[in-house]
Amino acid sequence: VVKEKNRMGECPVWEERENALVYVDINSQKVCRWSPITNEVQSVSVDARVGSVALRQCGGYVIALGTRFAFLDWDTQAVTTILELEQDKPNNRFNDGKVDPKGRFFAGTMAEETAPGVRARRQGALYTLFPDHSVIKQLDQLDISNGLDWSLDHRTFFHIDSLSYAVHAFSYDVHTGKIACPKLLYHLEKEEQMPDGMCIDAEGKLWVACIDGGRVIRIDPETGKRIQTVRLPTPRITSCCFGGKDYSEMYVTSAYDGLDEATLAKEPHAGEIFKITGLGVKGIPQNLYAA
Repeated sequence: VVKEKNRMGECPVWEERENALVYVDINSQKVCRWSPITNEVQSVSVDARVGSVALRQCGGYVIALGTRFAFLDWDTQAVTTILELEQDKPNNRFNDGKVDPKGRFFAGTMAEETAPGVRARRQGALYTLFPDHSVIKQLDQLDISNGLDWSLDHRTFFHIDSLSYAVHAFSYDVHTGKIACPKLLYHLEKEEQMPDGMCIDAEGKLWVACIDGGRVIRIDPETGKRIQTVRLPTPRITSCCFGGKDYSEMYVTSAYDGLDEATLAKEPHAGEIFKITGLGVKGIPQNLYAA
């Protein structure tokens, strides 16, 4: 549905009030918004790689870029820093993020590659930005903090550390926002490659984007089993969310960075955004950051 190609399209969020899909292109340092009505993509350029975007209750967005949290005012394009983190780790940046059921913004970090396929290990962490702008560190020694979401009963937090090739479940205290007691939920199979972004559907099942696996997979958290696979027409599938007027459509982002020229020539859809219909299941609206 979006032909404008992204170097590293990520973190799609359906914004009901704008009837639009919001997402980031991490490596192009842009926050983007696509209208399915006009088919137009608008974007705001920022001064660092932007890992994630989420909706604010009062309008506009909260973003995680470089190693800082910030607010983005779409109309003025102003970026206001809330807090700087990890200033001792100049090679780190924020990656995926999402707002929890109480309006707190969870986002994690990762080390950038210093050469193709080379990165310092266990440099990342997962943070929670509270509505009063205070921050706590939830997890440490992560490789690539990635996809995240919460169970429908708000008792479980799901998280992906990509280089573990797995989805983990944590107990989650909705009152404090704290997570604890990780357990392995699903380990990806070889052909599924590496897990990236993730979202939950209205039946409480998880959808995981498989980067370099060219697919999204549906996992049942009760059984820890994969129950569905949807293949997409390009390999570097990065993230997914439900949207549309009744949340019955799935939007899927992809990337072309990381593909060599020979592969790119064979992958005309790399970096585009796709819409999957007919899944027979709906999603739920995004939570809004409560400040």
